[in-house]
Amino acid sequence: MSKQENVIKLLLVEDSVEEAEQLISMLRNGGIAVRPARAGNVDELQAQLAAQMPDLLLVNLGARGIPLKNVVAAANATGKDIAVIAVAAKADEDTVANAFTDGARALTLRNRAEHVQSIVRREFEALLMRRSVRRLEAALRETERRCEALLDSSRDPIAYVHEGMHVRANKAYLEIFGFEEFEEIESMSILDMIAPDDAEDFKALLKKLSKGEKPPQKLNLKAQRADGTTFDATMEFAEASYEGEPCQQIIFRQQTVSAELAKELDVLRSKDLVTDLYNRQYCLGELERMVGEAAKGRNDQALLLIEPDNFKALLDTVGLGNADLLLGDMANLMRRHLKETDIAGRFGEHAFGVLLAGRSTDTVRQLGETLRHAFEERIFEVGKQSVNANVSIGGTLIGEKNANTQAVLNQASAALRSAQTEGGNRVNVFDPGAKDKADEEKNRHWLTLVKDALANNGFVLFYQPIISLHGAEGEFYEILLRMNGPKGEIGPNFFMPVAEQHGLLAAIDRWVISSAIKALAEREKAGHKTTFFVKLAPQSLDDQTLVPWIAQQLKNARLRGDALVFEMPESKVVTSLKPARAFVTGLKQIHCGFALEQFGSGLNSFQLLKHVDANYLKLDRNFMAELPKNKEHQEKIKELCDQAHHAGKLTVAEFVEDAASMSILFSCGVNFVQGNFLQEPEKIMAYETA
Repeated sequence: MSKQENVIKLLLVEDSVEEAEQLISMLRNGGIAVRPARAGNVDELQAQLAAQMPDLLLVNLGARGIPLKNVVAAANATGKDIAVIAVAAKADEDTVANAFTDGARALTLRNRAEHVQSIVRREFEALLMRRSVRRLEAALRETERRCEALLDSSRDPIAYVHEGMHVRANKAYLEIFGFEEFEEIESMSILDMIAPDDAEDFKALLKKLSKGEKPPQKLNLKAQRADGTTFDATMEFAEASYEGEPCQQIIFRQQTVSAELAKELDVLRSKDLVTDLYNRQYCLGELERMVGEAAKGRNDQALLLIEPDNFKALLDTVGLGNADLLLGDMANLMRRHLKETDIAGRFGEHAFGVLLAGRSTDTVRQLGETLRHAFEERIFEVGKQSVNANVSIGGTLIGEKNANTQAVLNQASAALRSAQTEGGNRVNVFDPGAKDKADEEKNRHWLTLVKDALANNGFVLFYQPIISLHGAEGEFYEILLRMNGPKGEIGPNFFMPVAEQHGLLAAIDRWVISSAIKALAEREKAGHKTTFFVKLAPQSLDDQTLVPWIAQQLKNARLRGDALVFEMPESKVVTSLKPARAFVTGLKQIHCGFALEQFGSGLNSFQLLKHVDANYLKLDRNFMAELPKNKEHQEKIKELCDQAHHAGKLTVAEFVEDAASMSILFSCGVNFVQGNFLQEPEKIMAYETA
């Protein structure tokens, strides 16, 4: 799914902007990306439906402007699939019953953030699923149309049979049996096309099919024409559907060669001539069958992919003309270690695959190691050259969780690439069932690293310049956090979610603040007037001792308070309004600044400034997307800057990525700019904390 499809176009039917903002913040805090709009009356609702065609409608049942049934009627009148979700403060039996009677798809409790998030996610996923089904249905109709055309033009005699009766047949089928029109055989039993000598056996086959048993892929018998004459034929069966009904697709082929020769030809068609293994087409068919069994609950199957390491170097040694000899020898070596029931094939130019059934997880891995060791020990004599061909082996177990042919191939390929990037001559087998356990183990690993970093000063500060477009005095930087790792610094996306889950964000914030103050003090002593922007987690707002602690840190470092600006996203402040207001009030007393990040993402962001006195407004990064080409974003930035300056606030544009954007931002009145185009974050010397 693209990023654009992940963004929910949301229309809120609410009387007040504040209540709409609360819902938007709940969703964004849950990681749900929304593009919001609000309607407070019928005219606004009609205008919004015409302007953006929302995905979801959140309707406050307590809203006075528009009753729920009117909202549903307006949404239905558009002819589009729009999910309407009722939002209630409380939910009794009457509220729930009336909401669904009026046409709501779901009802959520507005004071339960997790409930709001889960309902919105569920309804959006259901909407995407309905859209996907409609696309698939349209594609199916087109495919059926093309199949009908191909069926009619095919030279092969093809018929579709449901419960033993003909429901469709092409012209070639009618001709081989001596009929003019399909109406002559419509609803005729397929048994009538079988010669009397084979009728009893075929009747037994029809009984098996009626019980749900699978037909043989091919059946040799005598067929009977309309005039009573017979001919030797081969019937090929395939499961199909016709007009939504399950049926059998049957192809009659006249036998022009002996049954034994036909069988040999079938074998040849399924084999790779160079290696004498099965070819890719045959293996994919078998993989499809195994996936079908996995979907029904079977869990003892697997796919292994095998590739020689540095195959190009091997070719340079033995010569291109001897490549087939080398591949044949490798296939023979591989075959010696497999069972008769294992299906070995050539999947690519120099890639082999083995489909395994009836093996446990351990035996699959053991086979992989056995094959790897066999190649490691073997010296191949090709022409006049002797070469050693180590292999990398990647595979995946096949079960219900990955019962999809493409998913199995992708997982096995990824495991193979992982083995190769780790140096080759390795075996890597993916177990879909162990993923949850692996994720849990991964979280424990990250938690240990975070705790160790807190205990042993294992974090590192980076800084990114914030450039004044109007010559403000001093230097300005945003502080960014990294964690020391065995192979370099680790970004916050890896460890911060675990830290948040285990309540460690407040402790990390204190480490950052303490280290930033010490770095600032050093710069001030060196004669560099500097201001640091420091990100703060919402959890820190609940710590009433934080502001006094910051004051003491500043005092100990003999540092001015306005050297620090603390910043938080607008959406986080909205959902923690009371503690945020108290925190910012405390910051003012010690002369520290405050900045609102992602400003302008709400319905009425400037309303928030009545409650939280921010010094800086860091404009929402979405406005920077292709700014030179996007007139709407340019106008929005200018509007925000005009309002900010009128309110006495300074503006900062983040994520500036090109020179053209710089000139636009200057003309819009932006005060500061920041981004990798100007300078990427650089390391700050780590200082020991007290």
